[in-house]
Amino acid sequence: MKQLMLGNEAVARGLYEAGCGFVSSYPGTPSTEITEAAAKYPEIYAEWAPNEKVAMEAAFGAALAGTRSFCGMKHVGLNVAADPLFTIGYTGVNAGMIIGVADDAGMHSSQNEQDSRHYAKSSKIPMVEPADSAEGLAFAQMAYELSERFDTPVLLKMCTRVSHSQSVVEPGERVQAPAKPYEKNGAKYIMMPGNAKRRHPVVEDRTKALTEYAETAPFNRVEPGSDHSLGILTASTSYQYVKEVVGDRYPVFKLGLAWPMPEQAIRDFAASVDKLVVVEELDGFIEDHCRNLGLNPVGKDTFSCIDELSQNIVAAKLGCPVHTGPKLDVNIPARPPVMCAGCPHRGLFYTLNKLKLTVLGDIGCYTLGAVPPLAAIDTTICMGASVSGIHGFLKASDPAQSKKTVAVIGDSTFMHSGVTGLINIAYNESNATVIILDNSITGMTGHQQNPTTGFNLKGDPCTKIDLENLCRAVGIRRVRVVDPYNLAECETAVKEELQAEEPSVIISRRPCALLKYVKHKAPLTVDPEKCKSCKMCMKIGCPAISITGGVAKVDATLCTGCGVCEQLCKFDALCAPKEV
Repeated sequence: MKQLMLGNEAVARGLYEAGCGFVSSYPGTPSTEITEAAAKYPEIYAEWAPNEKVAMEAAFGAALAGTRSFCGMKHVGLNVAADPLFTIGYTGVNAGMIIGVADDAGMHSSQNEQDSRHYAKSSKIPMVEPADSAEGLAFAQMAYELSERFDTPVLLKMCTRVSHSQSVVEPGERVQAPAKPYEKNGAKYIMMPGNAKRRHPVVEDRTKALTEYAETAPFNRVEPGSDHSLGILTASTSYQYVKEVVGDRYPVFKLGLAWPMPEQAIRDFAASVDKLVVVEELDGFIEDHCRNLGLNPVGKDTFSCIDELSQNIVAAKLGCPVHTGPKLDVNIPARPPVMCAGCPHRGLFYTLNKLKLTVLGDIGCYTLGAVPPLAAIDTTICMGASVSGIHGFLKASDPAQSKKTVAVIGDSTFMHSGVTGLINIAYNESNATVIILDNSITGMTGHQQNPTTGFNLKGDPCTKIDLENLCRAVGIRRVRVVDPYNLAECETAVKEELQAEEPSVIISRRPCALLKYVKHKAPLTVDPEKCKSCKMCMKIGCPAISITGGVAKVDATLCTGCGVCEQLCKFDALCAPKEV
């Protein structure tokens, strides 16, 4: 029976129907829901790995053992997994293996715009690219066949709009793929130089075979049009924009096999139209391929390589009518993202700002500590960079800098990439203070479990990594835990650890305020007679507090009763409601 599915859910359904038996991923928007949906099928073993490199290596191990496997990540996660990616491109696979990667054009939840198609080309691994949910389901199934036919992992590229939009799919039944027995083959799987040299020609021959396959691959199709003055070559969500704008007016060559692309089929299409236009988001990947074929398409000279495309952008560039809806008569005030009311990170960041410290930040919802009025973060680069970065920052600075510099990192991010940086601090002896923001969950991507929570992806109890003992085990002697709701405790701990003459770790521990099991106190109230409109309570940037008529006001529907603002008020105007 047909039904609406998110693109990510449809990919998971495709994995299920194709007989996938093993999934290992690290959550990252916009890819997260693929693994969460796959975990709902009891026939699929699914897990959250500590990071994307581990996930890819685990998925390779499962494929090596003879089970169809999948690993998923967002575009920057593929950077983390690039090491195994390039080498398993050489080894090939046993059972089919799909690597899901979701790009984020427009940077809705990312630190950069990155076009993952370049990874397919440089690693010499085929990539398929669905344009809607139905293709997400179908392409996942077909990708396993492609993987096993050509003895290669296959990249399946999603993007924010395809991942998080719904369209109609028709689910089918699961077809259990026969297990492929593992056979020892050192020449294929042991990538020491002598073997790797012999595998490289195999990979080049595979690329040639895949290029020939691309000429008639079922992933690609040409859709006819009545007006051949223009022909459009496109893929993914850009295809959806094109079709909404031009309908059946112009011929459209839709690429579903993003790499390798066909050659003669594209030449033939170009010859059938007066002008070839390439519509694609981010880099001119398809355009460059066309130019290498001797064609001269309209491409990035017309369509920007920055940000997302849209129907109106495509329409304007193609000279088609641009549809504008009714305009509002008033300007909607900006609503920048802020930490949630009751966020356990707020008190800690207030303290860091108050002490005027240099703060090397990391990837997570706590990156919002950079937003005024907290404005407490100096850098955000990538997962784990705060811990590695503070070591280099202090080694290259005057020794006094260690007394006014800290690194902050979340518990999940610490397990992902922070541990090795902390080992470097201990091993190479920089006097760094690292603050682990332990909110007992992976918050930014929607409350996924991680190795510090004590539960696995299925919600079953599992081994819980003890952060205190882990930090001590890698060589950090000074480890202490603070409650970020207690401002005095936070300030004392930070000051004392900054004065220490050895590296230290502060664990700021309190569960995320949005976790279902967290019980909140009653909302605070404001005594208008005591409020002096000093606005000290506004310095923490809590969305539950506002100033109305010159007096502080607490929104009872948002306030969690954390008490951080109460500690800032010198006039006792903020207080818990009196018991009746």
